Amino acid sequence: MSKNLVIVESPAKAKTIEKFLGKDYKVKSSFGHVRDLAKKNFGIDIKNNFEPEYIIMPDKKKVISDLKKDVKNANTVILASDEDREGEAIAWHLFEVLNLKNKKTQRIVFNEITKEAIKEAVENPGSINYDLVNAQQARRILDRLVGFELSSVLWKKVQSKLSAGRVQSVAVRLLVEREREISSFKPDVFFKVTGEFISEKNKEKFKAELNKKFKTEKDILNFFENLGQPDYYVADVERKPGKRSPSAPFTTSSLQQEAGRKLGFPVGKTMRIAQKLYEAGYITYMRTDSVNLSSLALNAAKEVIIKEYGEKYYKKRVFKTKTKNAQEAHEAIRPTYLSNPSVQGTSDEERLYDLIRKRTLASQMADAEFERTNVTVSIKNSDYKFTASGEVMKFPGFLKLYTVPSEDTVLPDLKKNEPLKALFLEAVEQFGKSPSRYSEAALVKQLEEKGIGRPSTYAPTISTIENRGYMIKESRPGIEKEILHLTLKDGKIIEKTERKIFGAEKNKLFPTDIAMVVTDFLSENFQNIIDYNFTANVEKQFDEIAEGKIIWHKMIKDFYDDFHKKVEDTIEHADRNSGERILGQDPETGKQVSVRLGKYGPVAQLGTSDDDEKPKFASLRKDQHIENITLEEALELLKNSGNGRLLGQDPETGKNVYVRFARYGAVAQLGDSEDSEKPKYAGLLKGMNIDTVTLDEVLKLFKLPREVGIFEGKKVIAAVGRFGPYIRHDSKFVSLKKTDDPLTITIERAKELILEKREKDKKRLIKEFPENKDLKIIKDRWGKPCIYYNKKYIRLSSKIKPEELTYDECLKITEKEFGPVDKKKKSSRKTKNK
Repeated sequence: MSKNLVIVESPAKAKTIEKFLGKDYKVKSSFGHVRDLAKKNFGIDIKNNFEPEYIIMPDKKKVISDLKKDVKNANTVILASDEDREGEAIAWHLFEVLNLKNKKTQRIVFNEITKEAIKEAVENPGSINYDLVNAQQARRILDRLVGFELSSVLWKKVQSKLSAGRVQSVAVRLLVEREREISSFKPDVFFKVTGEFISEKNKEKFKAELNKKFKTEKDILNFFENLGQPDYYVADVERKPGKRSPSAPFTTSSLQQEAGRKLGFPVGKTMRIAQKLYEAGYITYMRTDSVNLSSLALNAAKEVIIKEYGEKYYKKRVFKTKTKNAQEAHEAIRPTYLSNPSVQGTSDEERLYDLIRKRTLASQMADAEFERTNVTVSIKNSDYKFTASGEVMKFPGFLKLYTVPSEDTVLPDLKKNEPLKALFLEAVEQFGKSPSRYSEAALVKQLEEKGIGRPSTYAPTISTIENRGYMIKESRPGIEKEILHLTLKDGKIIEKTERKIFGAEKNKLFPTDIAMVVTDFLSENFQNIIDYNFTANVEKQFDEIAEGKIIWHKMIKDFYDDFHKKVEDTIEHADRNSGERILGQDPETGKQVSVRLGKYGPVAQLGTSDDDEKPKFASLRKDQHIENITLEEALELLKNSGNGRLLGQDPETGKNVYVRFARYGAVAQLGDSEDSEKPKYAGLLKGMNIDTVTLDEVLKLFKLPREVGIFEGKKVIAAVGRFGPYIRHDSKFVSLKKTDDPLTITIERAKELILEKREKDKKRLIKEFPENKDLKIIKDRWGKPCIYYNKKYIRLSSKIKPEELTYDECLKITEKEFGPVDKKKKSSRKTKNK
């Protein structure tokens, strides 16, 4: 019997929709896009109005073949891909490759995967929106032209295997400009004075800050000495009501930012989890820049708020989108059923759903109400004043549900002219704060504010610039500085110092040297491409194509003609750019010292190609940059390059022993690079420094790996690996403790560590399966139950009893998260049973 065929782009989405449709419908997945531009000639016929040449993706040929069979047996084909431009393009590509006919084909769209929404969409089908298709097509073609042609210029003029793009290069520019702001920042040094006061009346304490900052220690001492025997009193108390209003429901950008701040999720992870929640029918479509809520959602929110918190906590709000070039009339991201306080899923899915639900409900709740108090403390016969601010919550409003950061303090009940006593005054040295580097969420916010890209492109853009070596995401420790404290207490001045870390960065985005060189080259030769306004204007033109206001290939032509001429002119006339920076001369040899981009990254160079001798090179360390490395630092690197710093000779072999910087860190080297035998290398242990390590210490490193002894009939080997010292026994690795030394560890101590590790692993193990030795249920480092497969973890919901999970249930969860599981890795016992 013929059925109606519904085609969506995701298997998870297909499964959810199939539950809502009856036996007359068959739901299949295209597994995303099925066609893409051909590689040859850009996949674009430039002379024929930029006509695209599409090919079926190799991994989608079987999918298309299977869908064609289903189409033959179907009464009606319903294309049900996502409602945005990408979804519309997928629907059109399926229409083309499956050779569908208009009479037999319907297009449906929906903002949420619920029974009601699907039923309404099926009852009110439409047709493919070719304006949306053309907008997506224009973006794809323009990005292909810009990416391919700019990349070819970079290959010729900067370095091979580099890439550029209309959005990615602008995002890189943001990182580079911020890094240069930080590098050029000169912090102000000043002293901030605070005092702790006590009310003579009610004996309550509070702190207040002086209304003047001092530049030097001498200024502070003069201030303290001139105070004499001061009389402090309350000069003014100002109390006024205040309120705090809730934020709008989530857009893609605000969800990425808040999930990063509250849950610690990277941007890509947030989108992957949101996609799963959408496809499971738990939330509305997750790629949107709208803050609008449907009347249905507004009524549902009202019902939940009044039921759970009472009438006074409810306040209807209608938000307007403020984002530059916001597109398409989607809803904000919200739960499909606000009455559901939680969903079934992984721990991360539950947490993100909870965040979305609370934000949606909070947006329809009353303001939080406060009483704000500002107190001014004066000194008799002095112009100096201290000020303190605090607030008391009178009504929590939306904060009952959705907390936001607050640094306000509660002040005691003070009256004007009330005398006060100063318990102490403290002056603390301060340093002006430099601009912060971008986190992923902060970069997304900046892209959104400048109109660069769209909700669907934020996460892929960040992923692209990281994968292509233009940035690294990491934490850095900051710089330790000595801080001066001066305290005036009981008429005496007490001086002390403390050491404090400044500028520590956690999970921030750092541009690489190649990012800086490429940004400079593009700024010089293709200023309009990485201009923020140009990029935002292109997005606006895509919107106009989607609205049917302009013809897509005319928009491409208006851009491409001048752009292509500029590409040809740059290839012919522009100088090659390696980012070279001349630092000065080596005082010992008189040769030029410079830094530049080498084949494998930034290098310092001693000498030039015109010298009689070949130049000498040394790789820069990860924390050093072409732009700010000093002559002294470069000379130190060059001194330790090549064979490196000579420590002496190995008494056993007579070979020279060196320490130097290698590509992945500091190493010891036994033998010269010119020897007939290849030199031997060993990583330096933690705490060893190239400048201070001794010959004896290094010679011991070459004795690793060493046999410690025998345990349970098998060798125990001590060695140093990429992640530090360890012992190996029975093909298993055990990390050494900080107090253990791989050079001296005994077999007794090694046994302790092996047994300790076994016991620890045993306690972590909840369940294992004979069907597949790589699939287990264990406790993670925080003691939470999770599925462990191929060195990856899936945390389980608190509602699931892990010990009751079957192998098939674990397999299902794992395949949902990571894709197909290799079921061939079975134990020998299982194989025999078969």
